[in-house]
Amino acid sequence: MTSPLQQKLKIAGSSVVTANRTWDGVVVYRTAAKGWSADLADAAIVRNSDEAKALLAEAVADDVGAIGPYIAPVQIGEDGKIVPGNLREQIRHDGVTIDLPV
Repeated sequence: MTSPLQQKLKIAGSSVVTANRTWDGVVVYRTAAKGWSADLADAAIVRNSDEAKALLAEAVADDVGAIGPYIAPVQIGEDGKIVPGNLREQIRHDGVTIDLPV
Protein backbone atom coordinates (compact mmCIF):
# COMPACT_ATOMS: atom_id res chain seq x y z
CA MET A 1 0.00 0.00 0.00
CA THR A 2 1.26 3.46 -0.87
CA SER A 3 1.86 5.88 1.98
CA PRO A 4 -0.42 8.95 1.98
CA LEU A 5 2.72 11.07 1.71
CA GLN A 6 3.79 9.30 -1.50
CA GLN A 7 0.45 9.69 -3.25
CA LYS A 8 -0.18 12.58 -5.60
CA LEU A 9 -2.39 15.10 -3.89
CA LYS A 10 -4.88 17.03 -5.95
CA ILE A 11 -6.33 19.91 -4.01
CA ALA A 12 -9.38 21.55 -5.56
CA GLY A 13 -10.16 24.26 -3.05
CA SER A 14 -9.87 24.50 0.70
CA SER A 15 -8.88 21.39 2.64
CA VAL A 16 -7.92 20.27 6.15
CA VAL A 17 -6.12 17.32 7.68
CA THR A 18 -8.41 15.11 9.73
CA ALA A 19 -7.89 11.94 11.76
CA ASN A 20 -9.24 10.12 14.79
CA ARG A 21 -7.96 10.78 18.29
CA THR A 22 -6.09 7.75 19.60
CA TRP A 23 -7.62 7.41 23.05
CA ASP A 24 -11.33 7.77 22.22
CA GLY A 25 -11.73 7.77 18.42
CA VAL A 26 -13.19 11.29 18.21
CA VAL A 27 -12.78 13.04 14.85
CA VAL A 28 -10.05 15.67 15.14
CA TYR A 29 -8.52 18.28 12.86
CA ARG A 30 -4.91 19.44 12.60
CA THR A 31 -4.43 23.01 13.80
CA ALA A 32 -1.95 25.65 12.69
CA ALA A 33 -0.34 25.33 16.14
CA LYS A 34 0.61 21.71 15.24
CA GLY A 35 -1.97 20.24 17.59
CA TRP A 36 -5.33 18.53 17.23
CA SER A 37 -8.80 19.92 17.87
CA ALA A 38 -12.24 18.32 17.81
CA ASP A 39 -13.61 21.66 16.55
CA LEU A 40 -13.52 22.10 12.76
CA ALA A 41 -13.31 25.87 13.25
CA ASP A 42 -9.82 25.40 14.74
CA ALA A 43 -8.48 23.49 11.71
CA ALA A 44 -5.59 24.78 9.63
CA ILE A 45 -6.83 25.41 6.08
CA VAL A 46 -4.63 24.49 3.12
CA ARG A 47 -5.29 25.54 -0.45
CA ASN A 48 -2.60 23.80 -2.52
CA SER A 49 -0.87 20.44 -2.65
CA ASP A 50 2.45 21.67 -1.19
CA GLU A 51 0.71 23.08 1.90
CA ALA A 52 -1.37 19.89 2.17
CA LYS A 53 1.70 17.63 1.98
CA ALA A 54 3.48 19.62 4.68
CA LEU A 55 0.48 19.59 7.03
CA LEU A 56 -0.13 15.89 6.38
CA ALA A 57 3.54 15.05 7.05
CA GLU A 58 3.33 16.78 10.44
CA ALA A 59 0.12 14.91 11.24
CA VAL A 60 1.53 11.51 10.25
CA ALA A 61 4.57 12.12 12.47
CA ASP A 62 2.24 12.77 15.44
CA ASP A 63 1.00 9.19 15.70
CA VAL A 64 0.53 9.53 19.46
CA GLY A 65 -2.20 12.17 19.25
CA ALA A 66 -4.20 10.85 16.31
CA ILE A 67 -4.29 7.98 13.83
CA GLY A 68 -5.17 7.73 10.16
CA PRO A 69 -4.68 11.34 9.08
CA TYR A 70 -5.74 12.35 5.58
CA ILE A 71 -6.68 15.42 3.57
CA ALA A 72 -10.38 16.28 3.56
CA PRO A 73 -12.23 18.96 1.59
CA VAL A 74 -14.01 21.79 3.35
CA GLN A 75 -16.06 24.77 2.26
CA ILE A 76 -15.86 28.22 3.74
CA GLY A 77 -19.14 30.09 3.86
CA GLU A 78 -19.64 33.79 3.28
CA ASP A 79 -19.77 34.19 7.06
CA GLY A 80 -16.33 32.53 7.34
CA LYS A 81 -17.72 29.37 8.90
CA ILE A 82 -15.91 26.16 7.89
CA VAL A 83 -18.14 23.22 6.95
CA PRO A 84 -17.34 19.72 5.65
CA GLY A 85 -16.89 19.63 1.89
CA ASN A 86 -18.43 16.23 1.11
CA LEU A 87 -20.90 13.70 2.51
CA ARG A 88 -18.26 11.48 4.15
CA GLU A 89 -16.84 14.39 6.10
CA GLN A 90 -20.28 15.70 6.97
CA ILE A 91 -21.15 12.32 8.52
CA ARG A 92 -17.83 12.17 10.39
CA HIS A 93 -18.41 15.73 11.65
CA ASP A 94 -22.10 15.43 12.58
CA GLY A 95 -22.21 11.84 13.82
CA VAL A 96 -24.52 8.94 13.09
CA THR A 97 -27.21 9.30 10.44
CA ILE A 98 -29.90 7.27 12.18
CA ASP A 99 -31.76 7.61 15.45
CA LEU A 100 -30.22 5.37 18.06
CA PRO A 101 -32.38 3.50 20.55
CA VAL A 102 -32.60 5.18 23.94
